[in-house]
Amino acid sequence: MLKLIKNHLETITGVEIYPIISLLIFFIFFVVLFWWVVTAKKEYINTVSHLPLENQNDQTL
Repeated sequence: MLKLIKNHLETITGVEIYPIISLLIFFIFFVVLFWWVVTAKKEYINTVSHLPLENQNDQTL
């Protein structure tokens, strides 16, 4: 199965750029995510972390 796919992909011109683009997108996404986590304000993190608990307390049955 892999041999069939490999032979098919080798016939496409410029196919070697797709793994490089995928790696760059993956790397850039996680660098930006890490940067956002490091620079996030403590008040925002506390507010967001308490949201699920606040929704349960607001509902009265």
